[in-house]
Amino acid sequence: MLLGVQGTRLVVVAGGADDDQARDGSLLDTLATAFGDGPIVAGPTVGSLAEAHLSAAEALSAMRAVVAWPNAPRPVRSVDLLPERALAGDPAAERQLIEEIARPLTGAGAALLETVEVYLEVGGVLEMCARQLFVHPNTVRYRLKKAAELTGRNAADPRDALVLRIALAAGRLARARGQW
Repeated sequence: MLLGVQGTRLVVVAGGADDDQARDGSLLDTLATAFGDGPIVAGPTVGSLAEAHLSAAEALSAMRAVVAWPNAPRPVRSVDLLPERALAGDPAAERQLIEEIARPLTGAGAALLETVEVYLEVGGVLEMCARQLFVHPNTVRYRLKKAAELTGRNAADPRDALVLRIALAAGRLARARGQW
């Protein structure tokens, strides 16, 4: 374990955790008990110490953005703060939202993309979405399930709905700038 104080931050680089500990968050939860009040942000797990700077950059970006999510879990992973990081001007977070959410939804066809967009626009009211799309509510359910399988985000979950909204907006902006 490497520890360092950076201003008012305590930076920890933990090594040797197995993949299960990293995936289920048990290592983070254990480490969190040693920290004082305030947000705890974790960067992604990387394969070697030589890659630790990549994780640290994401964690620092997330640390700047965590104030935008007052009820963020403690600890929170940098990937869970992608929308806040993108809004704070992190181009890597914006790119990740576009690559992992906007592009796959766009590539899956107009019907799937339109269903997600309309569902979000009508505040998650399934029947209203179905009426606007002139389809059966079961069709909307099916498409939303497909979108969730594709992106890992469930439009019916408020947090995931925010991530989807920001990702789709970032994708539209990138297309308007000719970057996609």
